[in-house]
Amino acid sequence: MGKTAYKRLKGSQSFRQRLLLSTLSSTPILIEDIRADETWPGLRNHEISLLRLFETVCDDCHVEINETGTKLKYKPGTIMGGRQHSAHDCGVSRSIGYFLEPLIVLCLFAKQPLTIRLKGITNDSKDPSVDTFKSTTLPILKRFGVPSEGLEIKVESRGLPPNGGGEVLLSVPVVQSLTAVSWIDEGFVRKIRGTSFSTRVSVQFEYGMIKAARGIINPLVSDVHIFSDHRSGPEAGNSPGYGISLVAETTSGCFISVDTAVSQVRDDDTSGLADDAKRDLMPPDDIGVGIASALLGEIAQSGVVDSTHQGLLFLLCALCPQDVSKVRVGKLSQHGVETLRNLRDFLDLKFIIKPDPNSQSVFLKCIGYGMKNLSRKVS
Repeated sequence: MGKTAYKRLKGSQSFRQRLLLSTLSSTPILIEDIRADETWPGLRNHEISLLRLFETVCDDCHVEINETGTKLKYKPGTIMGGRQHSAHDCGVSRSIGYFLEPLIVLCLFAKQPLTIRLKGITNDSKDPSVDTFKSTTLPILKRFGVPSEGLEIKVESRGLPPNGGGEVLLSVPVVQSLTAVSWIDEGFVRKIRGTSFSTRVSVQFEYGMIKAARGIINPLVSDVHIFSDHRSGPEAGNSPGYGISLVAETTSGCFISVDTAVSQVRDDDTSGLADDAKRDLMPPDDIGVGIASALLGEIAQSGVVDSTHQGLLFLLCALCPQDVSKVRVGKLSQHGVETLRNLRDFLDLKFIIKPDPNSQSVFLKCIGYGMKNLSRKVS
């Protein structure tokens, strides 16, 4: 048996996408100099957890990490999926949203539909929340031919920083291949939906946040509903806090989303929370105004997805059959640009990019890589 040829990479950037594209393209990778010059060098806990998650849903993959964590050898295996009987602990350094995107895309091409429980933080201010995945990410997947049946995220308990305690149940169906799209009309906003939540604090936090958000949105859109999800007891996780996610649905079937969460940061000297943790949370009025303004800003970008979902959109276009996909987005985000570079490096796939002279938006076109699920025929 010949010696394995590894694709050599450097640094910690785009770790999730590198791991995902390595697995989908069956390309072994060697990543060196992972934060080698930082005070705390090497892989972070959430990156190691993601590697373990990939090991869980794949068979015969090989992971080798040196003592300092600055060098990783990863040889992908077969994507199995299936019903996982043990929950995966995502830890508390990043939220569950950090893990969801690569896991969902990966397991679309698995041998068996995936069902898995993920434990950790469901809502924070860094990663897309589980609510955004439910309201926006899943409809985007359906646009590319992913079936509705078997595609679900169920929030069984909320978890906020610093101590988490949340749990979600994820189900992902398998596809034989995705469907190429021509998706360039963002349409007009016809309704706005949202979910507010609070854990281990008074529900009045939610009411103040909803009222402030409505004060910005209602003069512009008449069909607005924001649902409340107050949790207590075990379903409230281990940290007090609250937050909100909003999604605008357009006449052409686009979903534009924003979300945020507020919680008490971990004290430097203790692992617990101060007695006045609840009192120190940011005022809900400020959060409501801020999230509503952020949504209007995303809508003004004139794209078919919000800036957070640009990377996923380009990834799905790239994984389509060898047919032309054409999409329109607002100003390219940093994550979107990094995704285009990774697709070029791993799949040798390039997008044609054309700015729209009449707006801030950008047209992108590509011929798909032709990713197929050869392990299973899907009717």
